[in-house]
Amino acid sequence: GLTNIEITYSRPQVKGRKIFGSGDGFLVPFGQLWRAGANAGTIVKFSDEVKVGGNDLAAGEYMLLATPGASEWEVVFYTDPSIGGNVGAYDDAKAAVKVKVKPGKLTETVGTLTYNISDISENSENANIQLAWENTVVNVPVQVSYDEAVMKAIAENTVVNPQNLMTAARYYLTADKDLNQALEWANAYLATGENSKQFWNVHIKAQILAKMGNKKEAIKTANESMEAAKAFPSGDFGYIKRNQDLIASLK
Repeated sequence: GLTNIEITYSRPQVKGRKIFGSGDGFLVPFGQLWRAGANAGTIVKFSDEVKVGGNDLAAGEYMLLATPGASEWEVVFYTDPSIGGNVGAYDDAKAAVKVKVKPGKLTETVGTLTYNISDISENSENANIQLAWENTVVNVPVQVSYDEAVMKAIAENTVVNPQNLMTAARYYLTADKDLNQALEWANAYLATGENSKQFWNVHIKAQILAKMGNKKEAIKTANESMEAAKAFPSGDFGYIKRNQDLIASLK
């Protein structure tokens, strides 16, 4: 979506050691709080409010801590990154969110601790913060309010940059939102200066009209887009066919 998740961490290597398990023979024993990285530990920064494991978490910077287990891990988003790698200074009152997740087994060894933002959903609202090391993988679910963020960006940016009127119209078209509002934005943009010559944006208007069920106006607008595309000296960028296909679908 529009949310930035930044993970800063040091990357320890396996180097022939046993990493996760029960007892003193393991680098990260089960049941003990771990800094989830090397050196100063791992820092996670969110640009917007998110949900982590279903729990609300404010925008900001957190230290990621974890207590591994054979069947369950507890992952903590900690509000005081200044403790660095000193987990002995942990204060439970400073834990913003605690999430319990089940670890998975990897078929191939990951030799160096690796974090990813994985499994991003098609609607851009869900993903995982993924930790992978040795033969263990842990996924912490993160949810963002993509639609809310887009609506806020539309409200703020269309005033600053009129081009965002078309961005907003396109978003409403693809997200099945208020098509009358989408058409209003598209018309406002295309009526400014020589914007009506931008056949790619005229095509967006045609799509909006088609989705509204206004076939007559949609075909007329698609033809306008197609004629402008044919006359464009740098090429039509595929918009002649796009308009032809749209017109054919409406007959």
